Amino acid sequence: MSGTNGQQRAGGWALPLVVLIVGMFMSVLDTSIVNVAIPRMQSELGASTDDIKWVVTGYTLALGVIVPLSGWLGERFGQTTVYLSSLLGFTAASALCGMAWSLDSMIAFRILQAIPGGVLPVVTMTLLYRIVPKERIGAAMGMYGLGVVFAPALGPTLGGYLVEYVNWRLIFYINVPVGILGAIAAFVVFPRIRPTSWPKFDLWGFLTIAYGLFALLLATDKGQDWGWTSYPILILLVSSALSLALFVVVELESANPLIDVRIFKVWPYTNSLILISVISIGLFTTLYYVPQFLQVTQGMQAFDAGLVLMPSALVMVVLMPIAGRLYDRFGPRWPATIGLAITAIGTYLMTSITPDTPRHVLIMWTALRNVGVGMSMMPIMTAGVAALATSRVGSGSAMNNVAQRVSSSLGLAIFGGMLTYQQAQLMSDRGGLYSTGANGLSAITQAAEQGPAGLYPIYMKLSASVLTTTYANLFLVVTVLCAIGVGLALLLRHGPAKPVEEAPAPAPAPAAPAEERRPTPVPAQSRKPSREETLDRLDEQSAQAAAGVHV
Repeated sequence: MSGTNGQQRAGGWALPLVVLIVGMFMSVLDTSIVNVAIPRMQSELGASTDDIKWVVTGYTLALGVIVPLSGWLGERFGQTTVYLSSLLGFTAASALCGMAWSLDSMIAFRILQAIPGGVLPVVTMTLLYRIVPKERIGAAMGMYGLGVVFAPALGPTLGGYLVEYVNWRLIFYINVPVGILGAIAAFVVFPRIRPTSWPKFDLWGFLTIAYGLFALLLATDKGQDWGWTSYPILILLVSSALSLALFVVVELESANPLIDVRIFKVWPYTNSLILISVISIGLFTTLYYVPQFLQVTQGMQAFDAGLVLMPSALVMVVLMPIAGRLYDRFGPRWPATIGLAITAIGTYLMTSITPDTPRHVLIMWTALRNVGVGMSMMPIMTAGVAALATSRVGSGSAMNNVAQRVSSSLGLAIFGGMLTYQQAQLMSDRGGLYSTGANGLSAITQAAEQGPAGLYPIYMKLSASVLTTTYANLFLVVTVLCAIGVGLALLLRHGPAKPVEEAPAPAPAPAAPAEERRPTPVPAQSRKPSREETLDRLDEQSAQAAAGVHV
């Protein structure tokens, strides 16, 4: 590490951290803010309902391909250079998205935007661990969490306002001044972290994981439209599993792996990855289905639905820094355990949702739920990465982002299929109760005599009731996942991390008399530990330190 970087770690790390988070916040915000503008885009670009989905799908698929490459780019060209290039690239691609003149151009520019957008979160976390002193990592990750958790929550509100009252293109143009100012600030305040090695590009590792994630994300995105048992979906799922298995084999044999899969041998990290997936599923499920409930069932506009979620987003703004300080003082176990328990309670309350649930009650439920998310997310993520050797932080950060993207996409896809099946079943079951004739309800009989105009209000009321019931069942499943997460959180480290200390050098032995001295035999060959053995030893020491074992 250079002298400049050492000075940054000594005390001047707060300003670089703020600049770092701005760029990452902007890229994560874009994943949710665009969803609100899809209907307006469809109308203005003259696209069909199926075709306009590729604006989101294309971005998601490109992220799955580029995220695994992020760690190698940082090592090859230096984290500072990659961060600046990604931020400027994201800014330029955002401007192109704002100028899109057709659906094809919009999809192409969104894929182009996803390339730097996928790199930014990974290189941000790697830089964070290079800039911030280890004893302040918890507080720094609390601020970092504003981008990971608060940005997606802010998206529906900000996007709804811009779409309804200004212009949908502004959701892209707003990135341009922020990106330019952020790049200038980063160039001024960032330490010059240059590459210390020139790792060879792992082509086969990249091809196998890129295809594996691409096929998996495409299958989960299109499963509901194409049919989960259709041949295209089954082929995608099977080929994805085979490709990801081949990726593991390739990486274990590679001298310069794209992502060092040996990080999964470190249980504190693997445990944190499972918990991150649980939280991501719950968070993005709430962010997706609560606005849908408010707009479809209660008839709210996009901006009003976003305002309902705003208090819960502000709760996380307050709690993220507090959670970071709790991590520095008490370790990750109790903030994560208590936070996931609160998340489970808040989600369970949402199972009582009805078509007439008042807005203030829904605000209270989502705010309580996000108290738990804000308290647990960053301690879990920090504990996992802290258990890795410094040289493997890039691989750990990349896998964190892969886990967040894939788990949220899988969760939405699986829940979407579950909702569709349940809606069809409940409509059939409850519709059978609304019979006419001698055994039918008098109100139904009278409505049927009026024709379609009389039955339509009853049908709408039945649809709203069925849809709300399916949402309640979905929240119950998320509650169970969070409860399982509570048990896993109890396995996290308790107490502040212990620094890894070097073993003391042995005291020199007293010199022997001249006549007793004998030449010490020298082995014919002394084997130097391999790079993998050295990293495994560092990971073992880091994991022991993360678990509170004094090394």
